[in-house]
Amino acid sequence: MSDEIKNYLGKDAVILDVRTQMEWDEGHIRAAKHIVLNLIPTELDQIKAWEKPIIAVCRSGGRSGQATQFLKQNGLDVINGGPWQNVAQHLED
Repeated sequence: MSDEIKNYLGKDAVILDVRTQMEWDEGHIRAAKHIVLNLIPTELDQIKAWEKPIIAVCRSGGRSGQATQFLKQNGLDVINGGPWQNVAQHLED
């Protein structure tokens, strides 16, 4: 998992945080984009417009897993980064 995250970060991946607004407010990766999981289908065009690989994150990996599955079905290059802290540890602040 860790190598895959590093690989995607090396490809200039967008970090997509799918947690609730309250969870986001409690702490997040500064460079991450925040789209709550249930809004992803309505934001699909915006996400596709990034034209970059994506690392989906949430609190434990469940919701980011759902987001990853949905985005993959829609032709995007995406991995499940699991808990956002998993990805945060690979970033220079």
